Amino acid sequence: MGKVVLVTGAARQLGGRFVRRIQRDPEVERVIAVDAVPPAHQLGGADFVQTDIRKPAIARVLAETAADTVVHLDVTGTALGGGNRATVKETNVIGTMQLLGACQKSPAVQRLVVKSSTNVYGSAPRDPAVFTETTPAKSLPSGGFAKDTVEVEGYVRGFARRRPDVAVCVLRFANILGPAADTPLASYFALPVLPTVFGYDPRLQFVHEDDVVEVLRLAAHEPRRGTLNSGTFNIAGDGVLLLSQCSRRLGRPTVPLLLPAVTWAGSLVRTLGMTDFSPEQFRLLTHGRVVDTVQMRETLGFTPRYTTAEAFADFARGHGAGLLPPETVAGAVDRIAALALPGGGRPTTHSGD
Repeated sequence: MGKVVLVTGAARQLGGRFVRRIQRDPEVERVIAVDAVPPAHQLGGADFVQTDIRKPAIARVLAETAADTVVHLDVTGTALGGGNRATVKETNVIGTMQLLGACQKSPAVQRLVVKSSTNVYGSAPRDPAVFTETTPAKSLPSGGFAKDTVEVEGYVRGFARRRPDVAVCVLRFANILGPAADTPLASYFALPVLPTVFGYDPRLQFVHEDDVVEVLRLAAHEPRRGTLNSGTFNIAGDGVLLLSQCSRRLGRPTVPLLLPAVTWAGSLVRTLGMTDFSPEQFRLLTHGRVVDTVQMRETLGFTPRYTTAEAFADFARGHGAGLLPPETVAGAVDRIAALALPGGGRPTTHSGD
């Protein structure tokens, strides 16, 4: 009998890609794809089960399928379809609690892989130059997806203590980018004008969505000789990029804002269609974040195919880097500038300007 793998979050692009990839592995006999809504993409030969992981029904799915490996990808910073921030948080936190409760009751479960984020480290002015997996956060995230990931990891640690027989692997991904990436930072970089924090040029790391799929596949299997795929691992491409380098490579202008105007800018980008651009996201764009990936290479045995710069370049190609129409730039600048004025009024224009 081969492995039976249950994957949450299958209706998202990343979840669908992983489902299609893992079922091609010869060790895998069956893949069960789970989500609250039907996927718009193909899942290959996987069995799709429509169920909400926030509901107790996920325990019945685990029991009926006798899945031995659970890959939890339904931890995300963006809503799917008509969802809002409250729905995202419930799925991230309540959904994880329900899933872990189901895993705890299932004697068949032998391996659990959880998609997490380097957001758990937060972003603060006195942060270390590089975070390792054991570095405590100087300032814990106070909201948004970053806070969700902190809570999710806390529940996962509790599960690992209660079920020491289950191999638990937590993958802390840097900012995921690629042609099809659906993340808050990808939405930020897709804006016609990028609001930045005046006086700051943060260091950023990225991981390509292709590498995300491959490291998830690696973590879902038994470890190779000399490696160990249980524990917590930072996952990022080599190198860093400054935010200013990112904007130039995208061909998008920036509008530096003083820190008091940052919350107003956050309101703007949310009105432009971003469901979760919380203050934590702007802290990242102020102080940046860089993580150490030695454990990823030496313990997990994974080497990303893309560097940080290469992952960003592929994202830029997929989102049409280049010059923008002047009216598009001018309109976005006016909207952002208006937020920086007292009361959010419109900027004053003068004849001849």
